[in-house]
Amino acid sequence: MKAFILSLFCLLATVTAYGGSVANDHAIALPIDSIKMTVDGTQAYYQKVFKTDSSIKISTIYRRTLQFMAAKNFQQNYGFEQEGKMILTSAQDLNANPNYAGDNDNPDPYTVQFAITVDMRNGRYRCTINNINFYLPSENGNRRMTLHEVYLKETGNESRRTIKEARMLIESFERYLISLTNDLYTEVEHKAPIYNPKF
Repeated sequence: MKAFILSLFCLLATVTAYGGSVANDHAIALPIDSIKMTVDGTQAYYQKVFKTDSSIKISTIYRRTLQFMAAKNFQQNYGFEQEGKMILTSAQDLNANPNYAGDNDNPDPYTVQFAITVDMRNGRYRCTINNINFYLPSENGNRRMTLHEVYLKETGNESRRTIKEARMLIESFERYLISLTNDLYTEVEHKAPIYNPKF
């Protein structure tokens, strides 16, 4: 009986580790389920390295990243394929309320503007998300705060309400980044059958 329970636990752990899908041959494990902020002096940013199939070259990563980001409302400010680097910027309208379900909930909207730098090598790439500015609605228009300022409010000697609002804002943006970078990883890997070049 103990062996059966141990086997069941191992099977469950394996399924969970590979994204919960064993029925789809084309499913891939998502690269991250969390993203961590780095604070360096007065700068706060996010950075993550993604390993891909070793056969995926810089030119392929560059092209697929450019196509994906263009579809997600990003503007390319710099790009040089031979260097393996591109810099993109975007402004996204997001929602700080994680439980927002429609008309009866407070949407708690905000806009975030940021840059993402993608450095590419054969078989891997690194995303750096920086220059992050939040625009929060207020009675006098939009209030601008940098990620570092929001971080200081979350970790400082502020009121509980201020700390909670700062934490909700950071968590909301991190949920967005996880979704964005996981979708980009899927696009770069091109494992889905829809991308099969033979037709």
